[in-house]
Amino acid sequence: MYKYDQYDQAMVDTRVEEFRDQTRRRLEGKLTEAQFTPLRLKNGLYLQLHAYMLRVAIPYGTLDSRQMHALADIADTYDRGYGHFTTRQNIQYNWIKLEEAPDLLADLAKVEMHAIQTSGNCIRNISSDHFAGAAADELVDPRPYAELLRQWSSFHPEFNALPRKFKIAVIASETDRAAMRLHDIGINIVKNEAGELGAAFYVGGGMGRTPMIAPCINPFVPLDQLVTYAEACLRVYNRYGRRDNKYKARIKILVHELGAEEYTRQVEEEFAHLLGQGVEPPLAELERIRTYFEDPAFQDASNDTIDRSDPDFALWVDRNTVPHKREGYVSAVISLKPVGGIPGDATARQMHVMAELAKSYSFDELRVMHTQNIVLPHVRKATLYTLWQTLEAEGLGSPNLDMIEDIIACPGLDYCSLANARSIPVAQKIAERFASTGKTDALGQLKLKISGCINACGHHHAGHIGILGVDRKGVENYQLLLGGSEAEDVSLAKITGPGFDENGIVDAVETVTDVYTRERQDGERFLDTYRRIGMDPFKEALYG
Repeated sequence: MYKYDQYDQAMVDTRVEEFRDQTRRRLEGKLTEAQFTPLRLKNGLYLQLHAYMLRVAIPYGTLDSRQMHALADIADTYDRGYGHFTTRQNIQYNWIKLEEAPDLLADLAKVEMHAIQTSGNCIRNISSDHFAGAAADELVDPRPYAELLRQWSSFHPEFNALPRKFKIAVIASETDRAAMRLHDIGINIVKNEAGELGAAFYVGGGMGRTPMIAPCINPFVPLDQLVTYAEACLRVYNRYGRRDNKYKARIKILVHELGAEEYTRQVEEEFAHLLGQGVEPPLAELERIRTYFEDPAFQDASNDTIDRSDPDFALWVDRNTVPHKREGYVSAVISLKPVGGIPGDATARQMHVMAELAKSYSFDELRVMHTQNIVLPHVRKATLYTLWQTLEAEGLGSPNLDMIEDIIACPGLDYCSLANARSIPVAQKIAERFASTGKTDALGQLKLKISGCINACGHHHAGHIGILGVDRKGVENYQLLLGGSEAEDVSLAKITGPGFDENGIVDAVETVTDVYTRERQDGERFLDTYRRIGMDPFKEALYG
């Protein structure tokens, strides 16, 4: 994984001291809240319903045990003993005191972490495939390119005040595990007929109140021109993006209104201009970065086998391990979705445990998934049973990857000042319902996502089943959506009809799954059945 050089560390340390001075002036009344707000947002500090919330960047979801231990210590020192892992591969702390925030940021800086550009109208944390560097199906490790983009975008003066926030994802396989086409820019590293690697650019995706799937504007950009092409995309957006209406300010609106063809024409024109100026980072920098992402010292583990005599362990292996590019290894998913728990939350103790497991079993490396779980990317099969026993003892061994209990949920009205409805209790009730009825296993892969408002932090548009909390004359109401996918078969879910109250939405989800089990054909996922039979059978069961 990438390690800070003297420039990285100096930038982060300097920012901490700048923010310390800004915070002091705010507490002394020398800055008004209106003056302080853009300063704190640039440092990832939000004012939520009950307290300040700090969002910490975890670039492309990769961290080591030292950093995970530090995140645990921060949870104990500055919060209430836990953290919340998000769909942007970040972590959030919900109970931060303003006067302590600079010390918290200083503690992050000691372990090469920060909260810079996790908020504000700038390029946010670059996300990627959480199995990058381990996946059996990837062309290359996409993280060096994500890191190059991170360095290019950090403190970029031209893109520090964009019309709206901006999100970029980078993957390198046909399988999309990062919701790539639902980003402002999605980059897929591909191979052309000549065997050369390049980048396919998808621009103008996103969720929120106007969900859109990004079109491909260029199927092959040479990798040594990737940053320049991204800059061209940003320049056209920065020039024409709406600043008079925040609801129409995202790049997806610009691409839609200009049309993908005209937007692409202007990008290509800007791209040619930039190439003429020679702005592309030198290849030597990419090669320097790439050295930090070399494979760990894998052992010859071709003879490693898994003893499946313990049925509980065998179930966890089947559901929560993913094939690895090296024989004898797997990637092991640690679920942060115990039945009745809060999706994405981990206690300080659990973070310490995960850090130690990474050190012992996964070459000192962890990944945050955009599904709000944690991955140990490089685990020998022979060590899985011992690893699983520790996870089970710490409440981290739920065998539910991509099952209906593996729910994505935003913090909702329990914490967020933008939310209209609670997400957490709904997620808990749904998981408890399906666990108690024993239907989870029979349903197979079924991705359920919940958002507490139209901003879609819970990715409800991309759920096989999605739930959107809305306000109906002061009463929490939940709309049910079906048919979404964030994967390579990307699609946007559609609303079934009138919404439900909190208990009614749990019943509605079970009704929908009952239709699926009745109508499915051999081997069909829920999404396959929905696409084959359409919405009508589900609406009939829900509304009569």
